[in-house]
Amino acid sequence: MAGSADPPRRPTLTDLAAAAGISVALASIVMREAPGASQATRSRVKAIADDLGYRPDQRAKLLRQNRSRLIGVSFEVPQAFHGDLIEGIYAAAEPAGYAVTLSGISPGRPEARAIAALQDDRCEALILLGPRTPTARLTELARRQPIVVLARAVRSPAVDCVRVDDGIGMDLAVAHLAGLGHRRVAYLDGGTTPGARERLRAFRAAAARHALPGGGVVLPGGPTEEDGAAAAELLRPRLGELTAAIAFNDRCATGLLDTFLQAGVSVPQDFSIVGYDDSRLSRISYRNLTTVGQHPAQLARMAVDRVIDRLDHGAGGRLDQLVRPTLKVRGTTGPPRD
Repeated sequence: MAGSADPPRRPTLTDLAAAAGISVALASIVMREAPGASQATRSRVKAIADDLGYRPDQRAKLLRQNRSRLIGVSFEVPQAFHGDLIEGIYAAAEPAGYAVTLSGISPGRPEARAIAALQDDRCEALILLGPRTPTARLTELARRQPIVVLARAVRSPAVDCVRVDDGIGMDLAVAHLAGLGHRRVAYLDGGTTPGARERLRAFRAAAARHALPGGGVVLPGGPTEEDGAAAAELLRPRLGELTAAIAFNDRCATGLLDTFLQAGVSVPQDFSIVGYDDSRLSRISYRNLTTVGQHPAQLARMAVDRVIDRLDHGAGGRLDQLVRPTLKVRGTTGPPRD
C-alpha cells in the first residue's frame, strides 16, 4: 500500500554480530559478560550495540531457566496513593533483581482482567493494591503463586497482607482534632471500598476513646473527589454544629476541601479537614492537607521483601504485617471558632 512503512524491527544478536564483523557466538560471549573475549573486543562490541539500540532479551533468558523474575502489580488507575506505592515497589524490586509488570484497573478494565493479564505475563508473584476481589478468590489465586495484598485486610491463611494500623491512624486523627478543641467531628465513610469497614470501626473506637459526643457523626463518603464534593453538600447545613471532618482518604478530603473553598467556607477557620494516605494530592501547596501518613515506601518494601522470601527462600506461613502510621499536620486543621 502506498505510503505504508514497516514498523521498526528490534535489533537481534545476529544484527550485532554482523555490524561488528564477529561471530554470533562471540557477540553472545560479550553481551553475557562470559569469559572468552578481550577487553578491547568487549568495548568495541558494546559501543556498536549502543549505536544499534541492541539490548539482550533478559526475559527470554529467564524463561529458559523456568524463572521470569517478574512481580505483577495490579492497581487502580485513578488512585494517587497507588502511584506512591508503585514508586516504592520499583525502588525495592529492581535492586533485588526483579522486574515489575503493571496492570491497571479502570472503569472499562475490571480487576479480574488486570490480574489475568499479569498471570499471562508469567509473573512469579502478585502484589495487589487494595483489591476488591473476594477473599475466596484471592485464596484460590494464592494456591498458584504467592499473593501479597497491600492496604487491605484479608482473612485467608494463604494470602499475605501488608497494611497500616488503622486503629492507630484514626486515633491520631481524632486526638489531633480533640486537642484543638473540636467536639463535634464527622467521619466521611468509604462505602464499599476495600478497607472502609476497618477504618470506620477504627473511627468509632477512637471517637469513643476521646469521648466525642455520640461517638462522632458518620456521613456517606467514598474514595473519590466526587464523593467528597457530595459530602460537602451534606455538611454545609450543619456548619457550626459540626466543626471538623475526617475523610476516608485524601481524594475524598480533596473533594470536600475544594467544594468548601469554592462555596466560601474558610478552611480551617470555619471547618477543619483531615485526610488519610498522605498521597501526593495532599502535598500540593494550595491544598496543604492535614492527613494520616501511610508510609507507602515502607509498605512497598515490606511487600516486595515478602515476595522475595517466598520465591527465593521458600518462606512459609502467613504474614499480616501492620505498619504504624503518622499524622502529617498541615494547613487544613485549626481550633474551632468560639
